[in-house]
Formats: sequence, structure tokens, C-alpha cells
Amino acid sequence: MSPARSLQQGTRYRVVVAATAAITVPALVTGCSVANSSHSDAASPDTLRIVLPQEPPTLEPCDASLTSTGVVVRSNITEPLVERNADTGDLEPRLADSWEQTAPTVWTFRIHPGVTFSDGSAFDAEDAAFSIDRTVNSTIGCDVDGYVFGDDELVVKAVDPTTVTVETQAADPILPLRISFVEMVPTTTSVDDKVRDPIGTGPYKVDYWDHGQRLSLVRNDTYWGTAPEYARAIYQWRTEGSVRAAMVLNAEAELATSLGPEDGAGDLGVAYPNNETTALRIDGTQAPLDDYRIREAIDLSVNRAGIVKALFQGLGEPAGQLVGSSIVGFDPDLESTPYSPDRAAQLVAEAKADGVPVDRQIRLIGRTGQFPKINETVEVIQNSLSKAGLDVKIEMMDTAGQLQYQVRPYPEGAGPMMLLIQHGNQAGDAQFTVDQYMRSDGYQSYFGTPGYDAQIDAAENTVGEARQAEFAKVIANEPKEVRQFAYIAHMNGVLAKSPTVSYAPNSATGDEMRLSEMTHADAPANG
Repeated sequence: MSPARSLQQGTRYRVVVAATAAITVPALVTGCSVANSSHSDAASPDTLRIVLPQEPPTLEPCDASLTSTGVVVRSNITEPLVERNADTGDLEPRLADSWEQTAPTVWTFRIHPGVTFSDGSAFDAEDAAFSIDRTVNSTIGCDVDGYVFGDDELVVKAVDPTTVTVETQAADPILPLRISFVEMVPTTTSVDDKVRDPIGTGPYKVDYWDHGQRLSLVRNDTYWGTAPEYARAIYQWRTEGSVRAAMVLNAEAELATSLGPEDGAGDLGVAYPNNETTALRIDGTQAPLDDYRIREAIDLSVNRAGIVKALFQGLGEPAGQLVGSSIVGFDPDLESTPYSPDRAAQLVAEAKADGVPVDRQIRLIGRTGQFPKINETVEVIQNSLSKAGLDVKIEMMDTAGQLQYQVRPYPEGAGPMMLLIQHGNQAGDAQFTVDQYMRSDGYQSYFGTPGYDAQIDAAENTVGEARQAEFAKVIANEPKEVRQFAYIAHMNGVLAKSPTVSYAPNSATGDEMRLSEMTHADAPANG
């Protein structure tokens, strides 16, 4: 971890990323809840009741790149300077009206005037500079820090109340895309701890959070933009998809997320491409996983087609890469690894004959409720790996527990392990995937090679059509150069929606579910 530093006061900020800052989610979760059983989740025409697969681990805005946090926080409580259109991939204004590259290493953002936070204070360039600094420089371990900024150095300056400049060490053609992940907070926000009750400029603010029970957002009546239709949103969480679906069918909720086709949503189920890819991430730093043959055997043991057909009921497709089709760098001709259990067993036997300790137990870690049929998925994978000659133990964890193994710094003495991940590139450019998942020191990477890191560097320095081609090469080379992953499937999402609500989910819905896009349906129709 980088040594603790105090933020400079005034208009100039020196930003140095703490890429290995510790995650303090468990402590935050225990401290951010106010138990109050008197709160009601009774039906009301002005209230949206939403049921999620798990409770958000935090409402900290700088952790909004975490799916389970962003689905509540992003564009509801807080907003960024710039946002990406999920349908077109274009960057659009939000709290910044415009942005331009004013020097080879400098981008200038013009702040929208007249914006206020939910506490009534004005939002200006000082807040914007502070928010960027807090996200990438503080020692509180922001997920956006590792996910978006890597080891970059920035110099951020509030030039005047409506102008912010961001200077990079080298020319960065996608800096505005990076900045779109930074949620704006006031300068009064703590720089020493993550916040339990975030203040933002969004259309909603936190009303109450009964830890373990429900979380309520209430309309921000001083919102600078168009007022949303619903006065309140109440989030609850249920692990079982069938229970979530039944709550909508029984008019106990208006929306239920992360459903499977077998969960019984019926005519109220809405399928959509959710831009998520599931994969096994393999820690190749410890035996027996440090042997390339063992990692190849694991890859060959995954019956992707069978998992998609039998467990996901066709909602998805076998994956041969970590990015989806809407991402710069996706190669439509890249095929998934063929299912070959015999070859997998042969590779394990060869490694064993050479002294590789293939009998050493390997931990297979999954996150409860991460996607429908996750328990069955890990069981199928464990069974296939056992047939190949490997000893694999399943460990299912909640979000806070799994995060310890998902992001750096990883627990010491954890032993050989594989992590079942689900990655949705929210930014639209493969750089955000390879930087965090494939670099040797990536925020969510176990290992890599200097040669492969150099390939990533070369791709990141290209623009236009060349950028697409270079990243496609990088992604295609990962199994040859490193083989840290066994890709499983590009996923589709399903949500249940009451006929009283009009809402069209898109590829960003799993990461950012905007309440302002939800309106009262004119007629009892699902659409």
C-alpha cells in the first residue's frame, strides 16, 4: 500500500494511485446500517420496490464500479461528469457540458452551472477536482481506482468555478472515458474513510438503510435535472431467484433482478444482453496451478455449451474471450476452447509424472447470488475437474468475503485457488479489461508476463481502427501467453417487471439501474 498522504487544500491536487490499497468493505458494512424495524415496504403508487440478489456491500460512490454497489448508487444518488450511452457507446455530457484535449497531456472539462448536491450545497469545479483526487489518491481503497486508473499519475486543477483540467503523464486518448467512472461528491466528504450516507447530485438521496432488511432512496426535491416520476425506491434482497420472481408475481415488488429462465417470472420476465462474461480466474502463482498444463487442463474441462444449454437455458453463448461484442477489441472470430475431458486428463497425468503436486487441494471460490445457477455451475466445473484428476473444493462466499480474493492485495497463505468471476466492461474499451484482469500487477489479476504486459502497452498507445485490431490480438494471445482464465459464457440477463412499470433494460442495467428511466405504465402491459 502506498504511504498515507494528506490531500492538499486549495485548487491544485496531485493524484497518485494507490493500486494496492486495502479494501475495507466488511468494516463499512457493519457501520453503515441503521436498524429500524418500523420502516414499511407497503405498496404505494409512488414507490418502486426492487428486489436484488444480495445486499449492497457499500454505498460508497468511489466503489460504484462494483456491480452490487453501482446498481443502487450510480446515476441515482451520485452522477459523473461524463457518462457513456449504453446503446451507442458514445460519451455524453452529465455534470460537464463539454470536454476537450487542450494540450497533448491535458484534458479540460467545463462544469454545468447551477447544479446542487442533495444537501443544498452548490457543485462546482472544486468538488469535481476533489472527487477525482479522493477516488484515485486516498488510501481508502476505492474500487474505481484499481478498475479504471491503474498506476497512472494525474494532476487535477480547478482553474475557476466552471473549469477543471486533468493532466496525464503521457497522452491518454480515453481519459474522458476513465473520468466517466468518477462519481461526484462534495469537498466535505471524508478522505479518511468510506461514507455510509453518500451525498450526491443525483435525482435520489438515501432515506434509510436497515442493514440486512431494506434500503430506501427518496426523491431529491432539489435535483437540478428533470424530476423522476417515483418519489421513493425501496430495495430488498433475496438470494433465491424464484423468490425474487415470486415477489413481483405476487405484487410484493415491482422489479426483480438477476433471474434465470427457470425462476418462474413467466410473462413478466424481460431478457436483455447484460454485457457480462463469466470465467474462472486461475491463480498461476502456486502449485499445481503454476504449471501451464494444469491451467490448460482446467480450460479444456469446462463444458461451456453444456452449461449454457442446461443451466442457463440458452440465455447466453460460450465465451472465448473476457470482453463482449460491444467492446473495442472484441474478436468475433475468436472461438471458445473446445470441451476435451480426455485431453485434460492426459495433461494432468503428464504433469503428475513430472512431479507436479496435482493432488494438492485447489479452492474454487464463488459468490452467492452472483448470477442465476451459480451454485450448479461451480458444481459442474468441480465434477469435471475431479474427473481430470484434480482435487477441487468449492467455497461459496458473500460479496464482502469474495472481494478479499477478487482485488489486490490478496490474503496471504490462501493456497492454490480459482475464482469464478463475472466481468462486465462498463466502459466499452478493452483497455479497462486487460489493465485490471491481465496485467502482471492488475487490480484483479493474479499474474502475467513481461512480454504480455508489453503487448498491452502497445495496444493502449493506438487509436482508431488500429486500436481495435491491436486489442483483438492481445485478447487472442492471452491463452497462449498466460492462460490465467477459463472463459465460460457471455451472459444474458433476465428481470421481472410489474405491468405497472414502464422500463426498458439495456446492457448497462446490471451495473447501473437508473430509477429516473422508470415510469408508470399507461396500461397493464409488459413492455
